[in-house]
Parts: sequence; C-alpha cells; structure tokens
Amino acid sequence: MTELTASGLAFSYGKRRVLRDVGFDAIAPGTLTALIGPNASGKSTLFRLIAGLHRTESGAVHLGETDLATLSSRERLKRVCFMPQFFTANAALTVFDVVMMAHKQLRGWRVSEADMLAVGQALDHAGIGHLSEAFVSELSGGQSQMVSVVQALVRNSDVYLFDEPTSALDLRHQLQVLSQIKTAMAARGTIGIVALHDLNLAARFADHLVLLGQGRVLAQGTPGDVLRSPAISETYGVDIEITSGPRKDLLVHAYAS
Repeated sequence: MTELTASGLAFSYGKRRVLRDVGFDAIAPGTLTALIGPNASGKSTLFRLIAGLHRTESGAVHLGETDLATLSSRERLKRVCFMPQFFTANAALTVFDVVMMAHKQLRGWRVSEADMLAVGQALDHAGIGHLSEAFVSELSGGQSQMVSVVQALVRNSDVYLFDEPTSALDLRHQLQVLSQIKTAMAARGTIGIVALHDLNLAARFADHLVLLGQGRVLAQGTPGDVLRSPAISETYGVDIEITSGPRKDLLVHAYAS
C-alpha cells in the first residue's frame, strides 16, 4: 500500500513561524483524513507544502518510498491534487470548460467523446449538470466551490487535498460534497485529506483526524480519540462535550469557557 507520511515539516513567512516540526502518521489509501484546527493554525500552509507550492525548511513528505521533493513539478502535480480554498473565476470559460481542462491536465489536449462523457457524468454526479454551459463568472460562491470539487475529482491523482471545500455551501451540499469525496477515495483507493472547521462534519465523514494548533500537530487518531482529547478544548478555547447520535455517529457540542 502506498501510504502518505510527513515528518519534521517547518515553514515561515518571513520571520513569522507558521509550522514547526509537523508530522503525521501514515495515511492509508482509500481513507479520508480531516485536518482540523482553529484559524491561522497552519492548515492551508501544510497543504501547500504537501502539494509542493511551498518549499519546506526542514522535514519531508513521502508517498510510499518516494520523497515528494525529489519529483519534478509536473510529476508532483500529477500525483498530488490540491483544491485551494478560493476558486478563481474566468469570465471567458464555462463550467464544462474548466472541468474539462482539469480532466485533460497532463493528459494532452485532444478531446475525445469519452472525455466529453466523463466530464458530463462528473457534473451530473455532483448535481450541477444544469450549470454546464454557465460562465464561471456568473456562479455563486457555493456553486463555484462545487465546481472546484468536481475539478479535483476528475483528476487521476494519488493524493487529494481539499482546503475547506464546504465553507461556502449550504447544509445539504456540505453533506453531498463530503459524501462524494469520501466515496471517491474509497472507490479509487486513493488518499484524501480535507481541511474542515465543522467538527461534526469531521466526526461524521473522516476516518482519521489530525489536530493542528499553533503550528504543531497536537493530536491525531480516530475521531473518537481526537475529539475526546483534552487538546481539543485547549486548542479551540471552548468546553467540548461528545455524545452519540441516533445513527451511532459522534456529536460535538461546544460551549464558551
């Protein structure tokens, strides 16, 4: 199995240290890991290090036996798909266009009937097939975010990084997107990591949690173990109670300290 691991990662913006000695246990293919933590804890920066958009000051990220830093930019882009937090719209392109571009990236630009079918099915599966001919500049924030998720999922990668994919979505679409991501990771046998603020969504959909705080990993493990850790309350500055829902899922209740 090709697992993803990281150890000793550090990064600074100028004199401001953002990550220090960050590492996480092996993440297995077919699973979904939620990266949680308060604002400015370093989640987006960690994603950018894994994707190769920033160069780590120390440490390494390995996919199996491969140190990702040894790969060319093209090969790393092929193996690691990063969906950033903000979608950049282009008025000259339709939704179908931008998803097709993601689908054909690193595959050559000749478009076949099979490519057309694959993109159409991806949009329909996400429930946004009706937006196919809309210009991306016309989309709402939530619609843009849905398109960005589809752009990621049409790629053929080993690792998928989703930075807050539910932040602009209503409740129904939050559940739909995370269910789609989790199902895709399991079906493909690929690795998914999703940054989330909503601890209930993390508890419901993730196989594992990694808690970041003040630029460090403070806890990692199963949702039950991490959410019951004293580090959760200390990191978020609230009192947290964990109960079981009617479907045996964990429910997180937060109270001001």
